[in-house]
Amino acid sequence: MNPHSDPSELVVKELSANRDTGLSAQQAAQNLEQYGKNQLTAKKKKSLFSRFIDQFKDPMILILLAAAVISFIVALNGHDAKEFFEPLLILLIVVANAIMGVSQESKAEKALDALKEMSAPHARVLRDGTEQVIEAVDVVPGDIVLIEAGDFVPADGRLLESASLKCEESALTGESVPSEKDAKAEVAPDAPLGDRFNMVYSGCSVAYGRGRYVVTATGMKSEMGRIAGMLSGETDDTTPLQLKLAKLSRILGIGALIICGFIFLYGFFFTQMETLEIFMVAVSLAVSAIPEGLPAIVTIVLAIGVQRMVKKNAIIRRLPAVETLGSASVICSDKTGTLTQNRMTLVRAWQAPDDIAEEISDQNGEAVKKLLMFGSLCTDGTITFEEGVAKHLGDPTETSIVLAAHQNGMPKEELMAQHPRLAEVPFDSDRKLMSVVCDFDGKKVVITKGAFDSLAPLCVEGDIDKGRSENDEMSEKALRVLAVGYKTIEEIPAEVSPETIENNLVFLGLVGMIDPPRPEVREAVKVCRKAGIKPVMITGDHVVTASAIADDLGIRREGDLSVTGVELQKMSDAELDDKVDDISVYARVSPEDKIRIVKAWQSRGDVVAMTGDGVNDAPALKAADIGCAMGITGTDVAKGAADMTLTDDNFTTIVDAVQEGRGIYDNIRKVVGYLLGTNIGEVLTVFLAMLVWNESPLVSMQLLWINLVTDGLPAIALGRENVEPDIMDQTPRPKDEGIFAHRLGAQVVMQGVMFGALTLFAYALGYYWNFGGTPGDHAGQTMAFLVLAMCQVFHSYNMRSRHSLFKIGPFTNKYLNQAALISLVLTLAVALIPPVASAFALVILHPAMYLIALGLSLVPIPVLEIFKAIGLVKHESELKK
Repeated sequence: MNPHSDPSELVVKELSANRDTGLSAQQAAQNLEQYGKNQLTAKKKKSLFSRFIDQFKDPMILILLAAAVISFIVALNGHDAKEFFEPLLILLIVVANAIMGVSQESKAEKALDALKEMSAPHARVLRDGTEQVIEAVDVVPGDIVLIEAGDFVPADGRLLESASLKCEESALTGESVPSEKDAKAEVAPDAPLGDRFNMVYSGCSVAYGRGRYVVTATGMKSEMGRIAGMLSGETDDTTPLQLKLAKLSRILGIGALIICGFIFLYGFFFTQMETLEIFMVAVSLAVSAIPEGLPAIVTIVLAIGVQRMVKKNAIIRRLPAVETLGSASVICSDKTGTLTQNRMTLVRAWQAPDDIAEEISDQNGEAVKKLLMFGSLCTDGTITFEEGVAKHLGDPTETSIVLAAHQNGMPKEELMAQHPRLAEVPFDSDRKLMSVVCDFDGKKVVITKGAFDSLAPLCVEGDIDKGRSENDEMSEKALRVLAVGYKTIEEIPAEVSPETIENNLVFLGLVGMIDPPRPEVREAVKVCRKAGIKPVMITGDHVVTASAIADDLGIRREGDLSVTGVELQKMSDAELDDKVDDISVYARVSPEDKIRIVKAWQSRGDVVAMTGDGVNDAPALKAADIGCAMGITGTDVAKGAADMTLTDDNFTTIVDAVQEGRGIYDNIRKVVGYLLGTNIGEVLTVFLAMLVWNESPLVSMQLLWINLVTDGLPAIALGRENVEPDIMDQTPRPKDEGIFAHRLGAQVVMQGVMFGALTLFAYALGYYWNFGGTPGDHAGQTMAFLVLAMCQVFHSYNMRSRHSLFKIGPFTNKYLNQAALISLVLTLAVALIPPVASAFALVILHPAMYLIALGLSLVPIPVLEIFKAIGLVKHESELKK
């Protein structure tokens, strides 16, 4: 061959390499210095200390810290060591909350590490004219690399030679079968990654054959490196819940400062209180206005949701992702291994001599069995069984034939023993055929298997026209079709070659295979549509195959479009935005295309979930609002980039996760409504008492106790409330929907007014009357503390549902029952044990006063039941769509 007629020679020349001797040691060293090591660079991660400091940027936390500083200054000027209790308690709360935030929110950046692990540790190269085994990190552009079946490809490169070469590239392209490679193939410059048949890529493996190539790109310049670069470039977007809580935090912080400022100015100009005393009242108000436990409780509720999801085969890596999944309006799913089984399966056979077509089962007719037997004998693939599950070894198209024959009582090892192979001509990508000669009771039978268009001209017997019609019909159904022919010969030729044995064949028939859809996915797609979620298929596979699978699953419906990567690249962003709602299938797409699709949906305000298992999915998994990786077939790269991993690789698990996510968000709304109702009641109590009595009915320690103990435990238990049964009948939440939507805000204000009124009434009873004891400030504070604390405990039952408490069963949440009991016991302990009561500025009351406090605390239950009955508090299902 004239080397100058070979296009690959231009690549070799451009890299100053030599296809026969490789690089010299000096050239390799120079290239290593110029291009760097063949490894991936990682983005610098935040230190543990930086993540800890980030926890203190919340306005509510800053106000609490300011309150702690003021309290500490007051304690320094005082003479009682007990005064240090309050600032120390506030600091303890803030630090504990920060530690919890770091431990729960820290997202491990495993994606780049996994990409590094996928790089081949060693490589066989030509240097100075000799074959050498070197570290993969030392491979440089210009190196001549030798590869064979079983090898990992250490770097991207242009093939110089290939012999029946096939590479497993599903992690990069999404194709479920190995890609056939050909050094002589001519490829268009804009060909998709999966169609570059004269190239091999780093991180992929050689499934069959052998080859030699010149390295064209290493490290971050390789296709794997480009993906690593995209992973580094993608930022972790703030989730809808984080945005809502951050906005709520700002509002509460600003509100607290305004109220504190007003109280301070009022006390300074219109009362006789000392300036320092006014400061402490303002601090009390700040403490009452801020739900100190909210960040920690929301984190705990999310963590509880994570535990629930683990039981449903979904592992969450980042807590806010739980809620995000619940608001998903689009699920962009990879095809191979996610919607399909990632295993080629023989589904149809047509036997030519008798014109018999059958679906593959374990009870096929004799005519089809003969076709399967001949097909199985003409393969190099094998299957083994582990605990009843078939393990495929070799080319998936071949092992699908072997498995079908096995299921029909013809295990390959038995077939090979009965009909030993006498000679063979290996598969070649040029002729697209493979032939074997087997012994059939002393007769020598040639069996040839391959593409119909390649085998048909070699046949002299059989209905080729009917075969072409059957081949076209199978292809239209996205089946991969192989034809089988045979003949009997007297003697094996001295030279076994395609020319000597692949002729005068009898056309035996066709077999069709496909990577079949997961049977449970059809129902999952129906549930998605019922829940207002649009499923979209994004794959590196061919458009015909992808469209057929999408039609079968119900992903593509009448009027929906299928778009290829080339067509997508020709669209402007504006055109994509206009058409994105109508496109249900994207085929032959690159990693950049996947990110573009995800961001097109996000630009419309949709919350996008992306599922996938390959390296090619990783950037889009990270760019999506929530990435879902497959746990069994998924690469470590995909798992590292995703927010959630499905341990059973089951698409239906996503639906369960969406349902759980919606339920968790609903529970968080209940928790927020419950806590803020308390805070409004506290603010009104302190504010109005200042106007009437010129003093606060509750001190900071009492407010902290109510916010963290009597409120905190029931709030956590509310987070464990079961998911409402009709939650998947609702449309997805808009990304900009406020946390107080559907009258929750009005309900919270109403609750706050009710709590404030009850607490002030209790304070007045103790202040002016105090049956059986001395009236005054301390008695009033004790009554106010008891009523407000117990009020919250009983009210937590109201917040369980918008349905009547007696309709859902008042005590069906065992966690709430336990939390309520503990909260009541602790509150009574604080109020009734003299040393503890003294520390909290409380006094012992007459038993009758405790009964009055209990009666006032129970008032919210009948009030809320009346509101639910007359429709002022509606159930979510009545507000849907």
